[in-house]
Amino acid sequence: MVNKLLAVAVLGGIGFVVWRYLCSSCHPPKPPVLDVDEWWGPDHLKTARDESIKPFKVVFKPDMIKDLKDRLSRARKWTPPLEGVAFEYGFNSKSLEKVLQYWKDSYQFEAREKYLNTYPQFTTFIQGLNIHFIRVKPDATQGVEVVPLLLLHGWPGSVREFYELIPLLTKQRPGRNFVFEVVIPSLPGYGFSDAAVRPGLATPQMAVIMRNLMRRLGHKKFYVQGGDWGSIIVSNMATLFPEDILGHHTNMPFVRQSCTMLRTLIGSVFPSFVVEEKYAERMYPLSKHYSFLLEETGYFHLQATKPDTVGVALTDSPAGLAAYILEKFSTWTVFENKHLPDGGLTKKFTLDQLIDNLMIYWSTSSITTAMRLYSEDFSIKRRSMNLENIPSHVPTWALQARYELSFHPPSLLKYKYPNLINVTVLDDGGHFLAFEMPAVVADDVFNAVSAFRDWHKNKAQEEKTEL
Repeated sequence: MVNKLLAVAVLGGIGFVVWRYLCSSCHPPKPPVLDVDEWWGPDHLKTARDESIKPFKVVFKPDMIKDLKDRLSRARKWTPPLEGVAFEYGFNSKSLEKVLQYWKDSYQFEAREKYLNTYPQFTTFIQGLNIHFIRVKPDATQGVEVVPLLLLHGWPGSVREFYELIPLLTKQRPGRNFVFEVVIPSLPGYGFSDAAVRPGLATPQMAVIMRNLMRRLGHKKFYVQGGDWGSIIVSNMATLFPEDILGHHTNMPFVRQSCTMLRTLIGSVFPSFVVEEKYAERMYPLSKHYSFLLEETGYFHLQATKPDTVGVALTDSPAGLAAYILEKFSTWTVFENKHLPDGGLTKKFTLDQLIDNLMIYWSTSSITTAMRLYSEDFSIKRRSMNLENIPSHVPTWALQARYELSFHPPSLLKYKYPNLINVTVLDDGGHFLAFEMPAVVADDVFNAVSAFRDWHKNKAQEEKTEL
């Protein structure tokens, strides 16, 4: 009997130590203080600062188009796919031939350039970098408030993901007493925004740049929305600058804490401890989930360790760039697309839409600098900030697509976002949700901001009552 009690005590002690170790992040550190003027551009520009806001136009130069078509024409013959293989080994080369032929012969460069200039675009010089952004103001009638909304993209996307969403957010809606002014920047190093010339520009530092951009535009308080890297950046903004952010909407809600990892592991035995039964299959069994992540995240390790090596090939070959990027628009939209000969690419997108996005990378030679964000954000310096373990008290609303790469239920999200107002769970949709289902995203953003406004009113009323 004594031995049994001793064994229980020892096991209990070990369990307690493990629990305290794994849950050390439950005792949040203080937010780091970042230099809001940190310089990312060439040193010689420090004496020639120009903080004006300048109009910008997308231009596809004739020489660039000619060079692109020449490269597509001179592409070597592809290795044929294995018998019976669709996208399981990556982009099917037979399907790739059709995409590249369309790009070379049918993509209307002049018309697409005009389309990409549909909305007003600008650049402004922030912390040594020219930052490109789209800014669309609505035509609001009297009594309807115009509220600022920052929208951020990720990789391998671009500002192109939001073009179909913009008119849905900037148009007044019956029953709503507000409408959005949208600001959509190209992330530093992506497309038309300058890249840093020295290491260290990770998502927290990008959060600083985006806050400075909004202040440059006259917005000291604003709402944020993001997916992919954009979701990480807007989350960092809410953590670092809670007084500036009125509400945080994300379509890639994500938490990475020891506490949530432990709870996820416990949920593999007792799923109801973590997630509603109807959504349990989106998380469990863990073996299936992690097998999928291993299969889909090889690019992640490459870009987090050797982005410049991969970038050489992708900057030199439009065929390589197309295969590398468009593969993500296949599998990340619907997992089962990998079993289709054409990857299901045109089920949710047109080739013009997809090639518009490719053109932003190709015409600016920005694929290498875009991929460097993976290396920067997984550096020791970035991880030591421990932002994931600092709760964000900004009101938050999550939108969960059916085929997002990971699923995080409210029981986990509340560790990071204690003022989680709602989680909208969809039975459709993938990683590029604003691009794929703009109407759904627009509806959800309006619902979220309406709830954020009510939350702030209630909070102000409570504070007034307490006084």
